[in-house]
Amino acid sequence: MSSIISAYPDDSQTSKFWQKSKESPFVPVGMAGFAGIVAFGLYKMRTRGNTKMSVHLIHMRVAAQGFVVGAMTIGVVYSMYRDFYLKPREQAKALMEE
Repeated sequence: MSSIISAYPDDSQTSKFWQKSKESPFVPVGMAGFAGIVAFGLYKMRTRGNTKMSVHLIHMRVAAQGFVVGAMTIGVVYSMYRDFYLKPREQAKALMEE
């Protein structure tokens, strides 16, 4: 029996999800937005009027994908800001205090 060494003490799926969401908070936002847009699109499906089903589904897919890509982009920009702007400032501040 091999033992797997984990960086996290608790290996349950929910704890992994919460740990990852703390590291990159825009992933759950993207997932929730995707689910919300799909739910809204399915709700609006019955009142789509003369619009074809395929066109409605394509619009729903594009909106959901756009939200996820936007959330990922904001997450990357936030991560770059944190890594390349805040950390060097904190390091410089720590050097100045010594």
